[in-house]
Order: sequence, then C-alpha cells, then structure tokens
Amino acid sequence: MRKILLATLTGGLLLGTMSFRSEGDEWTKIFNRINTEVKQNSKAYQTLSDATRQIGHRLTGSPQGMQAEEYTFKLLKSYGFSDVRFQPFEVESWSRDTVTLSIVPKSSDNFRDIPVVALAHSPVSADLKLEIVDVGNGLEENFEAVKEKVKGKIVLSNIGLVGVTGKKNLHRSEKTALAIKYGAAGIIMVNQAPGKILLTGTASVTGKLIDIPAVCISSDSGRELRSWLEDEGPLEAHVNMRNFSRPIKARNVVATLKGKSNEKIIIGGHLDSWDLATGAIDNGIGSFSVLDIARTFKALKIKPERTIQFVMFMGEEQGLLGSKHMVKELVRTGEINNVHYMMNLDMTNDPKGANGFGRADMEAFFTNVGNSIKKIDPSFGNSYVSRAGLHSDHQPFMLEGVPVAGLSGSLTPSVLQCYHADCDNFELVNKEQLENTVRIASMYLYALSNARTLPARRLSSEQNRDFLTTQGLKEELILGQDWRWE
Repeated sequence: MRKILLATLTGGLLLGTMSFRSEGDEWTKIFNRINTEVKQNSKAYQTLSDATRQIGHRLTGSPQGMQAEEYTFKLLKSYGFSDVRFQPFEVESWSRDTVTLSIVPKSSDNFRDIPVVALAHSPVSADLKLEIVDVGNGLEENFEAVKEKVKGKIVLSNIGLVGVTGKKNLHRSEKTALAIKYGAAGIIMVNQAPGKILLTGTASVTGKLIDIPAVCISSDSGRELRSWLEDEGPLEAHVNMRNFSRPIKARNVVATLKGKSNEKIIIGGHLDSWDLATGAIDNGIGSFSVLDIARTFKALKIKPERTIQFVMFMGEEQGLLGSKHMVKELVRTGEINNVHYMMNLDMTNDPKGANGFGRADMEAFFTNVGNSIKKIDPSFGNSYVSRAGLHSDHQPFMLEGVPVAGLSGSLTPSVLQCYHADCDNFELVNKEQLENTVRIASMYLYALSNARTLPARRLSSEQNRDFLTTQGLKEELILGQDWRWE
C-alpha cells in the first residue's frame, strides 16, 4: 500500500511539473511574439508625447481632463476595440486659484514672502496669521511630543522622513489628518526634493474639502524657515488662499477584451495628473503603457482565457475617486466575484520583477513567469517582492480582498524629484524604459489571463481584515477612514 501511495504522489508531482513545463513553453512562445511586437511597433512613447503636447496636464474635472478621457477612448477604438465605454462618476472638483505665504517674527513687521503652492482640497478661502509649531516628520509621535502647543497654530511638517531610519512614513493627507486631529489651524509641508521644487497633491484622506489650509514649500525654503525659527522664533505664518471647488462629472475609460470565461483580470493606471506640469511620469508612463499593452494584445489577436479589462482611471490624485467608483459598482452588481486579479501600473518604469502586494501564495507563480521572461530577455532580473501598500488605484480592490499585483522598476533620483512638481514633463521619459514596461507587463498580463489556475484567491472579509493587519496597514487605514471592521 505504501509503495502504491508513493508512486501516486510521485506521479502527481511529476504531472504538476510537466504541467507547468508545458505552460511555461506556451508562455515562451507568446512572450516571443509580444517582445517582437512591442520592439517593432510600440506607440507608447509617441502617444504620450502627443498627449502631453496637445492636452497638457490631465487634472480631473478640468477641460484638459475631459480631453484626455476622449483622447484615450478614441485611441482604444483605433486599436480595434469594439467594447470601449466611459464609466462616469461625480466628484468634487478642486482647483487652485491664488495662495501666498509670509513669515514674520511675532509682533514684528519684518516679514518674508516664501514661494508656496496650495495642496489640494484646501478650503476655498483662508486667511490666517498664526504662530508656527514645528512637528518635524509629522508622525503621530511627533504630534504627541508637542500636543500642548499645536492647538490653534500652524504646524510645520516634512513630507518625507528626515533623520530617522526604520520608521514608516505617512502620506501627506494622513499628516494633515493628524494636524486636524490635534487641533492645528493650518499645515505647511516641506518638500524633501533638493532645491526650490514645489510639490502639490491632495491633503485630504477622503477626497473632500478639508477644514484647514495646507500648503507646500521647497526644501530650500524649509531649511531657511527652520534656521530662522531657531534664531528668531517664535514666528508667525500668514497664509492667504483662494481655491475653487464644485461637483463635476469625470469618466474612467474601460476597454474590454472578452475571454473564454467570465473570470476577469483588470489592468489599470490613472490617467489624471496634477496641473503644475504635464504629468508625463505621474502617471503618463503607467497609463500610456496600459494603452499600449491593449494595442499589443489586439495587434497579436490574443484571445485570453479570462476576460481582460484595460482601465484608465480618473480622480486618483484627488483620492482614488475613479477606482473607488469602479469597485463600488462591481460590488453593487456582484461582478466583484468575477475579478480574479488586478494589476496596477502607477509610475511603473523599466520593471525587473513583480510585487505580489503581500500575497505569499503568488511567489512561485510570478517567479515561474519571470523565468519564462528571462528566456526572451536574459537581462530581466526576475526579482520578487511582496509588500502591500496604499494610495493608488489597487487600494479599493485590495480592500475587497481581490489579489493585486504591481511591477518593481526604478526611476532615477533626478526624475523622482519631479514627483507632483512643476518639472514633471515629457523630457523626463526614457523611451526604451517605457517600452520595457509595455513588454514586461504584457507578458505578466498574458500569464495572469491564461494560466490554468491562479494560486491567489479573493479573501473573505475576515481573512482580509487579518491580512491587512499583518501587513501593518490597519492604523493607516483607520487614519484614512477606510478601515471597515471595527
């Protein structure tokens, strides 16, 4: 009996190995075709160049945002997709008008004007002249250390982490939420990119207007301000701002490539950008990669086993508004049960491996896919990380237990310092690296959409609660008002 059992187990293992080997052989054949198609015919670089030149920025709710929605809709149609649709949703559209920041020693007329930019979802009107309290890195422990001094004051906080290691940073919106929690009347954030670069972005965890003005100053200005605080403090900040906020309709753009089953793989990237520049990196390189992946699948006449939806999300920068709406609709219709995986490309560049976002059950699968990619491209690193994070369009899917994935790539420091800044323009885009994103992501997407089985399954509500807790995301989700279990 033992010999029969051993033979059966051995036969099963051999069958599994043979099954993957034959699947890997199939992947290699298709990966070769993908590789050739993208290298010879990719349009990602050209279409991104055209869009940044013709449209400019892609701020949700702006005329340029609407032009971008229409541009990508027509582009997907031109690639041969018959099933392309707009998915409209209503948002509170925020846009900047004017903002000034003056610093003055208390009870003095010796003021200095500091270059400043408003952070999104600040009030439509604010005029404050209050003492500055420095909260350093803006983590809860930093607020706790000076909590008796913060109420009714304007806090000064780093956007990044300075002078500490082993700490997890918070998003600027979460630091603003802490400022509000501790009773601050305003917040000034210091960009850590070197020089005089100003950063924008939302300061709201909900995508709705916040109660206090939030602004950003450059690294140089932050250093000068802190030096002045030390030499002549206390100092007062005079913040005067005007903004616009009104409800508008925005639209996700969704193209569907019908598969043989109702199981669904969603690949998306946010099309919207901030308005200080053209958003070529954030997230032109991600969203226009998704568009070119869609073109590649159509050009190769790929007929996937699972249905693939290519999604251009709007409203990501203003609080994941488009992806939240899509997931809400999937839950409402029950279609969320058919979504077996979501791949998100947000500032993805020149990938060398995959990120399983905390799902250890996908490591063997992604490693095997990477091995097949290496047969086509020996320079591919086939690295694997499994680190879950928040603040991009995968988040609403992950909160519903859907397995999510990303690709691990890199951007040079000179490019990264233009994140959300007035220097995020097309000149930063590297054509070869952009096309590498299209090639590698297309191969992973093919594997996800055609694999005989996917190891990761959607988590139940209780399983997901435990998963998010073990990934260290509970406190951050509570702060962002997205924790739904307690």
